[in-house]
Amino acid sequence: MSLPEPRENPELRGHEAAEAVLLDAMRGGRMHHAWLLLGPKGIGKATLAFRFARRLLAGAPADGESLALPKEHPVFRRVAAGSHADLLTVERAWDEKKKKFRGEIVVDDVRAVAEFLRLTPAEGGWRVVVLDEAEDLNRNAANALLKVLEEPPPRSVLILVCAAAGRLLPTVRSRCRRLRLSPLPAPVLSGLLDQALPDRAPDDRARLAALAEGSVGRALALAEQDGVAAASLVERTLREPLRLTTRDAFSVADALGREDDAYTAFMDLLRSGLATAVRAAARGGADARQEATVRGRALADWVAVWQALGTLQHETEDLHLDKREALVQGFRLLAQGH
Repeated sequence: MSLPEPRENPELRGHEAAEAVLLDAMRGGRMHHAWLLLGPKGIGKATLAFRFARRLLAGAPADGESLALPKEHPVFRRVAAGSHADLLTVERAWDEKKKKFRGEIVVDDVRAVAEFLRLTPAEGGWRVVVLDEAEDLNRNAANALLKVLEEPPPRSVLILVCAAAGRLLPTVRSRCRRLRLSPLPAPVLSGLLDQALPDRAPDDRARLAALAEGSVGRALALAEQDGVAAASLVERTLREPLRLTTRDAFSVADALGREDDAYTAFMDLLRSGLATAVRAAARGGADARQEATVRGRALADWVAVWQALGTLQHETEDLHLDKREALVQGFRLLAQGH
């Protein structure tokens, strides 16, 4: 079981403060033409974006304590179906030839935004654009978006959803009102996992919640990728990384098998575990296990290793390279440095 897609999701949990900011803007008549919703992946940013879009398109005053519309509302149904004339959604497009989503949002996608906003609202209210994963805008697309933000048409609102603000042009960020969402509180995350994964053992759900760092999207992805098993392999790998050997890499590769998802889960958790250990050590709050992970090398060197592991992972996945060989290279990075 999974949770509804953001455009179909009637519920928003854990982000009451952010929702209150949007409600206040609507009630006070201080609607900014562009909003930038920031925060880690999988915490509900896109769900809030569509919730906000629905309320704007409904044309009704936000007189309650939330932006919610009932599922039976005509605007809710049309947004869920992707058929509302005054809403445009922009995201990475599906590449039919490669059978996967494109790695970036391209300039033609953003040109469609400008053309859409030039039209008169079909229903006499707002024209709304939801741009998901805005960090994936390439340079030309970002520059095209900047032109829209510099001269926004009246009665238009752009809602940018972004998990990595540093990848956006500073000029794009500066023209948006920023609203930061925090990782989900533990009780909220646990409740969502109980709802989405009722057949999983309680201990498994608790382990997934601990690994997910406040992101229900990450928890559900790990559940599909057997992330609990991958986490055990990561713990073993980071116990004494300077002592890792090629044989250790082969052992992990055998345990992961040939599934791409298993490799992705292992590498994501490996980099996350290393980053957590480095941050804790830098702040002087590392526990014994984290101290063992970073012992024997300067923290700056571990940061370089973390970056190199990310490059290795992305190249391996994007180019469909041999995962077994990638693990060997990754273990060499951990044992020998960047």
